[in-house]
Amino acid sequence: MKTFTDKAVIAGVGTVPFSRNSHNTEMAMACLAIKAALDDAGLTPDAVDGFIEYAEEDFDEILVARSMGIGNLTYHGDVRWDGGAACAMIERAAMAIACGMAGTIVVVRSVNDASLNRQKKTWSDARSWRALEETFYNPYGLITDAGRIGMMVQRYILENNINPADFGWVSVVARENGAKNPNSLFYNKPLSYEDYQISKPTVAPFREMDQAPSVDGAIAFIVTDVERAKRLKNQPVYITAAAQSIVKDTQFKTGYYRESISTIPGIKNVGDRLYEESGLLPKDIDVVQIEEPFAALVPMQLEALGFCEPGKGVDYIKNGDRIRSDGETPVNTSGGSIGEGSLHGINHIAEAVYQLRETSTAQVKNAECVLVTTGACGPASGLILRR
Repeated sequence: MKTFTDKAVIAGVGTVPFSRNSHNTEMAMACLAIKAALDDAGLTPDAVDGFIEYAEEDFDEILVARSMGIGNLTYHGDVRWDGGAACAMIERAAMAIACGMAGTIVVVRSVNDASLNRQKKTWSDARSWRALEETFYNPYGLITDAGRIGMMVQRYILENNINPADFGWVSVVARENGAKNPNSLFYNKPLSYEDYQISKPTVAPFREMDQAPSVDGAIAFIVTDVERAKRLKNQPVYITAAAQSIVKDTQFKTGYYRESISTIPGIKNVGDRLYEESGLLPKDIDVVQIEEPFAALVPMQLEALGFCEPGKGVDYIKNGDRIRSDGETPVNTSGGSIGEGSLHGINHIAEAVYQLRETSTAQVKNAECVLVTTGACGPASGLILRR
């Protein structure tokens, strides 16, 4: 099924630098990121006729359009589920472009996750998944993402006879890449494997350096059709394939009722669909951008996506050589969530664009095709982007 393969492109990217306190509202950062993305593409606000946002930000398309002078929106919508929304927002924009619903669409995510300076939408805390967490999981101590995801990773460790210290290679490589990236919280701050080993244990099996730090920041994209893109400033990045997955017994960052909690079937389904749509295989992918709120989710996703055999992901990442920018499978070349900051996967898409434009701070030689996955522990989504 190739309903929109290469019919839409990413023509602009705009970023509000990551920080621990933006001293700004999410609404203001969204507008700043959109303005930067429009400038990057060589467009003005009146060129925009579509808008895609995350469902729970403290702004909406009406506020942004009015504030920025955007005219007639012929298509708008939102997507939810944290990381699972990131690639899905680009997918929705590409679908709208391919169907002729809009010609130039803004996609934006803006969060103050570090400072918590936000006005949440009033209905969000009453949703059924939150009630499920509070009723059935919180009494057993599963009150954080580390606790909930840690349960699944503990099972993965047990079934595959893994030394949890080996997850540290993900963090080390992420910080190597982040140290080169001026947008990263860890710019010029690499992490040695020895430093990882003595970092503070948090929730078993994780250490402090296993977890991605929350940030304040925003990223926006301009998605348009191929013909318009030819007249714009930058080399277009083609949206070759996109996919989403909610598997049976999915829950948000838990899924304990699945047949196996030591695998990530949603990401496997996403990968299978991406390969089918694109006609590509893992060996054809030059760079992988894997959203990783926790380091262990990188080897688990590499297995699910077919880069290595089931249960062999930790062996694959050991010593970090295969996943470095000059390795067999470069992973998270901006630093990713762990080495740059956690913006729920949207920064992984930005880095994919930079790789394909050959402007990354950890550039992979001759990168022509990038796979992105987000939302490993809940509803999942993914993209294949190419030059």
